[in-house]
Amino acid sequence: MRPDKPLEGGGLLVYRHPAVVRITHWVNLASLVVLLLSGLQILCSHPAFYWGETARFADPFAQIVSGMGSQGEPTGRLIAPGINLDTTGLLGASASADGSMSARAFPAWLTLPRELDLGAGRRWHFFFAWLFVLNGALYLATGLISRRLQREMVPTREDLAHLPRAIADHARLKFPRGEDARRYNVLQKLTYLPVVFGLLPLMLLTGLAMSPAVDARLHLAMLLGGRQTARTLHFLSTSGILAFVVLHVVMVVLAGPVNELRSMITGWFVLKPETPEKDAP
Repeated sequence: MRPDKPLEGGGLLVYRHPAVVRITHWVNLASLVVLLLSGLQILCSHPAFYWGETARFADPFAQIVSGMGSQGEPTGRLIAPGINLDTTGLLGASASADGSMSARAFPAWLTLPRELDLGAGRRWHFFFAWLFVLNGALYLATGLISRRLQREMVPTREDLAHLPRAIADHARLKFPRGEDARRYNVLQKLTYLPVVFGLLPLMLLTGLAMSPAVDARLHLAMLLGGRQTARTLHFLSTSGILAFVVLHVVMVVLAGPVNELRSMITGWFVLKPETPEKDAP
């Protein structure tokens, strides 16, 4: 642990993120971007979801449908329980490189590669999936051995007692200052824990269940309720992680992007001096 460095004006420079946390964070981000884009490329080949073991093509749980309009133009619709939405321009039909509309589940700018190529999409997806797994294993192993995960991410009774106050402060966009900002607050801990130990393992498990070679040995699809159920859960867990990433980026921007990014690049985070409440005596 490196010593704190006092700053002019009462602030304090503290070493918040060790090198392994910073490196695995950025490798995770790059891997997730490639996994998302290549995953949507793979999904373009059959943009429908089912529950159970087999795909009942006439009765999907949810699907993106490409069709033709009254003038012969490509159209798109998203159909799911309680939803039947015209998504032309984004899902089902979108502009191609020459500007003309073409029928495809996701637009070219959301897939890797841009052109429809299932084989290339799978190669990108599988390579970065294993990089993501190895990177996550390194993060977990070093975090558990150093006990950083237990120390930084498991909420204490005192943390939970301050949960209502933390929710109210975040609703007012009032972020911790001083010593309260040295570690993750209770809302961060309660958000990171289910992502690290829930959504990410579920995404990995369901991804392995769709691999015929792995599933032949471990029978993961059967444990999850069927191969199509595993595929649907894989998409839903990925969507949950994407929602977490969007929320995470929004909170970084609101909390102060320069300080937050500096800490995740150099490890050093500025603790701003506490300010007294206006209504304090």
